[in-house]
Order: sequence, then structure tokens, then C-alpha cells
Amino acid sequence: MPAAPLDTDVIIVGGGNAGFTAAHAAAERGRRVILLEAGAADMAGGNSFYTAGATRITHSGLDELREWLEPDERWATTVVPPYTADEYRADLEKVTEGRNDPELTEVLVSEVTPTLRWLQGKGLKYRLMYERQAYERPDGSYLFWGGLHVGNVGGGEGLIADHTRVAQESGIDIRYGHRASELLTEGDRVVGVRVTTGEGEVELRAESVILTAGGFEANPELRREYLGEGWEHAKVRGTPYNQGDMLRAALALGAGRGGDWQTCHSVQWDAFLPENESNRELTNRLTRQSYPLGIIVNRNGERFLDEGADFRNYTYAKYGKEILRQPGSVAWQIFDAKLRPMLRVEEYDMPGISVEQADTIEELAEKIGVDPAALGETVRSFNASIDRDKPFDPTVKDARRADTTPPKSNWAAELETGPFYAFGVTCGITFTFGGLKADTEGRVLSESGDEIAGLYVAGEMLGGLFSNNYPGGSGLAAGVVFGRRAGAIA
Repeated sequence: MPAAPLDTDVIIVGGGNAGFTAAHAAAERGRRVILLEAGAADMAGGNSFYTAGATRITHSGLDELREWLEPDERWATTVVPPYTADEYRADLEKVTEGRNDPELTEVLVSEVTPTLRWLQGKGLKYRLMYERQAYERPDGSYLFWGGLHVGNVGGGEGLIADHTRVAQESGIDIRYGHRASELLTEGDRVVGVRVTTGEGEVELRAESVILTAGGFEANPELRREYLGEGWEHAKVRGTPYNQGDMLRAALALGAGRGGDWQTCHSVQWDAFLPENESNRELTNRLTRQSYPLGIIVNRNGERFLDEGADFRNYTYAKYGKEILRQPGSVAWQIFDAKLRPMLRVEEYDMPGISVEQADTIEELAEKIGVDPAALGETVRSFNASIDRDKPFDPTVKDARRADTTPPKSNWAAELETGPFYAFGVTCGITFTFGGLKADTEGRVLSESGDEIAGLYVAGEMLGGLFSNNYPGGSGLAAGVVFGRRAGAIA
């Protein structure tokens, strides 16, 4: 019986950063590409739409970056420390506690900057992220910190808009409202996908299928099954379409599990705004990432983590989990009047933000439903334990320590000047770290290491890079690197 005719050369399932990058790479080779997006056009872009667009790359400093970033008048007074491949590699090993796959890591570290420059050459626009990754110093200059310096113009929304425009110019067939549910096979080879559309089910066939459809973070049942009790209560930061359908479809064919299926990327997220899930208007503004400057307390008025353990780029993706473990899965970030002007404007001045304000700590405690005596004692003991001989400097790890329980290792600033502010936070889940097992080219492998012909993976569906935590900006970085690799051979 003759094989069914092909609808295209390459089918890509998932219209986020990784999927579009794979599409660009395949189209560059002259391949016909269909990109399937589960959402309608006004819900497209996957998790990438909801990001700030920050991408962790290697570079030698501002002189190299100015060659291809969008110009900024502040460059003349800006210091951007180099970020080397060795530092990138070490950061991945540190935050994952050595559970990152070394071969995938090496590819990521060595190829991320050339890949971003390749995308920039196609029409994507990048800039220095002053508002997120630098503080203005007293002399008016800027110092970038934490190894994460570059992002898309327009954040995640700009990223997807640029990707879409470039794809359309290249003749890539983007099909919105097409949700893939199954993989089609002939013998041992994947030859297409079964798709649900507004008109019903269709089958699409191709020489290769690239899976870039994200993890299972939007599925409460799978979160509870793999991440554990309580994770069904986490708030979904990004797309509601990442239900794990294509992960299950690949596993059903014998694909191996890759990476850590028991942990995820989760952050501190606005606790009480009614529209605090999959919010297309506010997107990343619902995060609360100035927490290293203040303290975080639970409903008992107690601190429970080291807010200053490291730059936020290395702690924010694991602290959402710590919030989830607290009574009611909520906590409050506390700041005083001295610290309030230093908080990220786009996050802490957003419409409808969950915040309470009072002239004293005890009055603030009453407003947030915390015992005033307990919160008062927490703040007093914190203030009294600060090493005041060390100057406060948020641009470096300043070792200004609060020697209390738990300690605060850096950026300990006295909370003593009213008014005081409490921002309510809960756990916002971003993406799951477990994915499919693959080689460094993105070929999906079985548990025994055999290639599943015709099937490739990239983006959040590729397991092996992250576990428990990740360095900020390395998710989008991995998406472009392994998306390009899969698209280059599919």
C-alpha cells in the first residue's frame, strides 16, 4: 500500500520561541514548514509571550554587545561585566546542584550567542535590560549584575511579534487553533500528527515532526502526580495550553523521559489579583522580583528563607516552591520607605497590585492578617542582627548580613522608616523541568537510547538541562539553541 502523501516537509508543534526558531532554521534550508499553534492568534506565543524576553548569553562586555543590540543613550555611562562560557557553565552546575546534562550544557554555552546574533540578523531586536538587570549608581552610571544582560525589545510580546513577522516573510505556514493530540507512525517512524481544529480532527503528514509544545505546568492533575501534593494550587503564569498532551503522546511511542520530572520553575507571584493566571495584558508584571532588598514573611509573621542568598537571577525560579509550602501558600514581601523607590516599577506599580501600606509594622501586620507582636519581633530581631559596618550595595553581593534565623546573606537593610509596605505573593508556576530524552541535535530517544525516527524536540519539552532551579534567562536561551539545531536537520 503506498504511503500517504505529505502535507509538508516539517511539522512543528508549538508556536513559542523554540518552535519559531526551529521553523526559521528549517525554512532557511528550503524546507516547507507548517507550525501548529494551539491558541487562536490572540492567544498565541506559548509561554514565550509571557516572559520578559531575557536571554542569558556569553559575551566579552559592552563593546561586543553594542555591535548588534539596539542603541541606548545610557551606554556611555554603563558597565556591563563580561560573562564567559566558564561562568555560564558554572552557574548551571551551581543552581542545578550538578544535575544538568554536560553535553547539552556544552552546546548551550557555546552556541547561544551566535544563535541570538543569527536571529537578530533575521529581524529580531534585542537590547540591554536596564530596568530589570541594572541599578543606577549614585554617580548616575549603571552597573549590570547577575550574568543576565540582554533581552528582546518589547519583552515576550515583542519576541513573538518579531518571530511571527520573520516566519511570515519566510513563507512558513502558521496554523492557529490547531491543537495536536497524537503522533502518527508508519512502522517505527513518526510521520505526522493528529490535530483538533475548530472544524474537527485532521491528520497532517511530514518527513519530520519537531515537538516544542512545552511541559505540563497548566495541568493540575499532572502537577500533583509528578510534582507532588499541593502543586495543584499553584498559579499558571503563562499559556493555559501546556497540558502535557504531546509529552504523553511521545511517551506512548516509547520515548524516554529526560531530566527532572519532580521539579519546575516557579516564582513569587501576585497572590490576590483576581486575574492572576495566564494574564495576556500584564504578563510578566505579576512577578515580584525585588525581594532580595527586603524580607519575606508567612502568615505567622516568620521569615523562612534567605532573601539575599544570591542575585535574584539564581534564586527566583526556586522560591515560588518555598511560598507554596507556607500556610495557605501565601507570604508577604516587606519593605520600608527607603527601599520602596528601588523596587521594579513595572512589577510593583502595576494596576491592581496586592499591597498594603501602614505607618508602623504593627499596623501593617493587622492589615495583612498577621499577629502584630510576631511580625514586630521578626522585624526587630532582623534589624538588630544586621552587620552595619558593611555598606549596602545592590549592584554586588555586598555581604551585608543579617545574622538571624534564617540568615540573610546579602543586602540586609534595616526596616525602620515608615511607611511600610507588604506585597502579597503566592507560587506562580512557569514551566516543568522534566521532558523528553534526546541527543544534542534534538533527536528524540527511547529509554534505551535508540533514535525514534522522524521525531525531534526542543524548548521546554527537552529534558536534561534544569533541575530544582535554573539561571534566569537560560530557558529562552535553550529554546533558540536547540530549536535551531532541530530545525537544521529535520
